[in-house]
Amino acid sequence: MRRLITIPISHYCEKARWALDRALLPFVEEAHVQVVHWFAVRRAGGGRTAPVLVCDDGVLPSSGAIVGYAAHRAPPDRAFEPEDPVQRAEAVRVERWLDAELGPHTRRWAYWQLRDERELARDYDLTGVPAWQRAAFPVAYAPLFAVVKRVLDVTSATAAESEHRVHTVFDAVARRLADGRPFLVGDRFSRADLSFAALASPVLLPEGFGAPLPGLDEIPAEWAEGTRVLRAHPAGAFALRMYADWR
Repeated sequence: MRRLITIPISHYCEKARWALDRALLPFVEEAHVQVVHWFAVRRAGGGRTAPVLVCDDGVLPSSGAIVGYAAHRAPPDRAFEPEDPVQRAEAVRVERWLDAELGPHTRRWAYWQLRDERELARDYDLTGVPAWQRAAFPVAYAPLFAVVKRVLDVTSATAAESEHRVHTVFDAVARRLADGRPFLVGDRFSRADLSFAALASPVLLPEGFGAPLPGLDEIPAEWAEGTRVLRAHPAGAFALRMYADWR
């Protein structure tokens, strides 16, 4: 059985989880709290980041590799990689651009909004993690999130810059969709659409995410207002449609 090592609320892990689900590939998810996941992914043969997939192809240590693995094995009626080689290359290019230009910034902005939200983190950060991690979380919360903020460079200034970068990517996606095309690449759902929707999830909080996410009435007002603005953006509406129609 395939093993997917994750941080349950991670959007990169959601990207991998969605791809495996889309391809109807069974797997067991092994979820861990942030920082603790370092030991789990290394033990599985990865590096320091989640997700990691242990499968028949060996150890796949990134969401992009896992998406490619799943895309190559998806049934024809659930394919999410273009048949045309030019479009296939473009879908991969868009995915890599989003991995670099969107994913880090939605994550940083969300972690900034989560600062000092101990109860919110407790309610939504522990889905599926081992019992000992859940039990230790109340004591470990402060040092764990101090490490997360240091490693990801989460400060007021960097969060503001990341919010700007998120809007820049959303504007670029909206321009791409402005000609009325239904998908980012080609005429059917692809790994590019999956990647955009998954990596936008920290700022959109979509229904259908592979782990429970808070509602707007549960999160800080600044976060909720930012999410409302991005949900109303044409790119945000597109991502929510991808979740509604394809997740």
